[in-house]
Amino acid sequence: MDLGLSGSRALVSGASRGIGRAIALRLADEGARVVGVARGKAALDDWAKEACARTGRSDAALAISADLETAEGCTAALEATVAALGGLDVLVHNLGGSGARSFADTTEEDLALILGRNLWPGFRLAKGAVPHLQRARTPAIVLITSIWGREAGGGPSYNIAKAAEMSLAKAMARDLAKHDIRVNSVAPGSVMFQGGGWAKRQAADPDGIADFVRRELPFGRFGTPEEIADVVAFLCSPRASWVAGACVVVDGAQSRAF
Repeated sequence: MDLGLSGSRALVSGASRGIGRAIALRLADEGARVVGVARGKAALDDWAKEACARTGRSDAALAISADLETAEGCTAALEATVAALGGLDVLVHNLGGSGARSFADTTEEDLALILGRNLWPGFRLAKGAVPHLQRARTPAIVLITSIWGREAGGGPSYNIAKAAEMSLAKAMARDLAKHDIRVNSVAPGSVMFQGGGWAKRQAADPDGIADFVRRELPFGRFGTPEEIADVVAFLCSPRASWVAGACVVVDGAQSRAF
């Protein structure tokens, strides 16, 4: 199915690895011109080379290194993206990370750090993107959250940050509908990729992770970044024209929430 994304101009945060990288590659595969943003320039450059090689288009991907945990970094990334692409049609916020694993270990500093790593970059990027998205033909915003923003799991600060991102997406969806800007969130379950948290835990405790898979993952395996990316690409596309304000769970039936 043609998603109708050819020629779209997209910014993907956290695009250097894992889910963000897969999303950025998938959008490029669909014909979008994609700016990937992260701090690690070497990994970003590798992503851009791969995107251009697999699509056969030299303009398929552009890597921009920026610290999106700062307001200045978000502004710089947006300005560079719009200057390079001539506008913006799609924003995907994927930057994130977790902190303390228990309430006893959660401090004000930990909570501030994790909100600054998850919620604030998405808020700042969306705020800055809206004036440009208002001029787009089929604008869309997708925030990558987690099933642990919908129910208990993970660390407290991560739960709070991901629940806040979902709430932000819903609030933006209702408010920005008058500008024909669709906003959704996507809540992945446990996803395995090289260098990611689950890969590190598996290397440290293979028996424990095997038990986790048997106990918690009904399909008997972790999800892949590409399985998340396929759903995100659809939500970014005009094919999802009546999907707005939704939190789409992509977790292989891992979560318990209705």
